[in-house]
Amino acid sequence: MRLSTKSRFAVTAMIDVALREDHGPVALAAISARHQISLSYLEQLFSKLRQSELVESTRGPGGGYSLARSAEKNHHGRHCCRRGCSRTGRGH
Repeated sequence: MRLSTKSRFAVTAMIDVALREDHGPVALAAISARHQISLSYLEQLFSKLRQSELVESTRGPGGGYSLARSAEKNHHGRHCCRRGCSRTGRGH
């Protein structure tokens, strides 16, 4: 299966969050630095991931993003990739 750039970045970022979930919420700046993805692009992407209820945000010092469900229970990521991370299926 071929993934769009947006889907590939979404999967990469969610894997990053999943691998670090034991250490608390992951800041987008840290993901940006590790994977050389624009911070503003990640902000847009995670807004859609949050709307799709795949990630949860934590505000304030030490805040960031964590998976909405544990990695073992998260079966929705593949649907997000197919739909371009939108509920409408139009892939924005």
